[in-house]
Amino acid sequence: MTEFHTYELPNGIRGIHRRVKSGVAHCALIVNAGSRDERAGEHGLAHFTEHAFFKGTQRRKAWQVNCRLENLGGELNAFTTKEDTTVHATTLRGDFAKAAELIADVAFHSTFPAREIEREREVVCDEINTYKDSPADMIYDTFEELLFDGSELGHNILGRKASLQRFDGEAIRRFTQRTHTTDQMVFSSIGNLAPRTVEAVALRCFGGEAATVRDFRRAEPSVAVPFDRSVARHTHQTHCIIGSRACGIDDARRLPLALAVNLLGGPSANSLLNVVLREKHGLSYNIEASYTPYTDCGIVAVYFSCDHANTEQCLDLVERELHRLCTVPLTPRRLAMAKRQFIAQLAISMESNEGYMLGTGKSFLLHDRVDTMEEVYAKIGALTASDLTAAAEEVFGRTSRLIYK
Repeated sequence: MTEFHTYELPNGIRGIHRRVKSGVAHCALIVNAGSRDERAGEHGLAHFTEHAFFKGTQRRKAWQVNCRLENLGGELNAFTTKEDTTVHATTLRGDFAKAAELIADVAFHSTFPAREIEREREVVCDEINTYKDSPADMIYDTFEELLFDGSELGHNILGRKASLQRFDGEAIRRFTQRTHTTDQMVFSSIGNLAPRTVEAVALRCFGGEAATVRDFRRAEPSVAVPFDRSVARHTHQTHCIIGSRACGIDDARRLPLALAVNLLGGPSANSLLNVVLREKHGLSYNIEASYTPYTDCGIVAVYFSCDHANTEQCLDLVERELHRLCTVPLTPRRLAMAKRQFIAQLAISMESNEGYMLGTGKSFLLHDRVDTMEEVYAKIGALTASDLTAAAEEVFGRTSRLIYK
């Protein structure tokens, strides 16, 4: 039996399902449209659209949308990234069809009533205020804004309050008609449901929608110019990001880079940066490295916070570790340990059926296929020390820096 069942509806919406032994089912409609697809004057509209989906449909009031699954013990939620928008649900297995129908209803038949839109505008403004109160979050957006200067990828997903005041139901409809096309959608599911049952539910809930095709292409970001900025934020700590552009999601260099970044500053307490800055010198409570791939490029960032007086020492230590990762190949023993750790982290993360469902749906949306975990593990196992060194040198050989203090 194959791990995944895939199908395509007559209107171009694709589906992917994985059958597992569980009394709980998860499903999501993943749309290849995010803040990167906003035009001038639309910054923040993709995220605001996600909020507006829950404000009422042709057959349901806002409170009925919110209560439909919650009354059954399930939940409906959504999120927006720079390149996609996802509406997802979790229910008991027996309520799977209800979840799929509700997702289809909000995604295709929302009415965006003016009174509800006005109320939700205030909610998003409050979300923006919350974000502004967190320099640890805000510095990431500022860094991407500088790194992708002139590109839609540099825009903050939340947008600005002034922009929100211009958004109404008609603006949302124009945006969804242009970007939320059926050829850019995947319905992903996981649960103890027969594939034929899932496909029949998907056909019933989504198959009646008209086929639509995207008529634009995303512009590739221009070449990045390295920068070194220090911004006065009058915070209690210094917040710093060191990073650069990186390869995209389809690039063969993605996997060795992901392994190198995980070794450098992943979630484990024994990451190189955590050991040096926190365990050995006691200089920082928060230190991490991340790699975010987009369709045609990506971003690698090292973030830390520390007392103002320790900033220069922390920067020196981070730069030293980056230089070592770029120039000194791992020993066979250290490489084997890094691979085993990375594989175990992936395996543990896949224990979350919801996370598995969202990940496979995104992969199917972009690649029209999904690697099994065994295939991923084999690719990791084949990586060499020189693969990691080359990947690190390419992204950390010329970095940009942003400091909040």
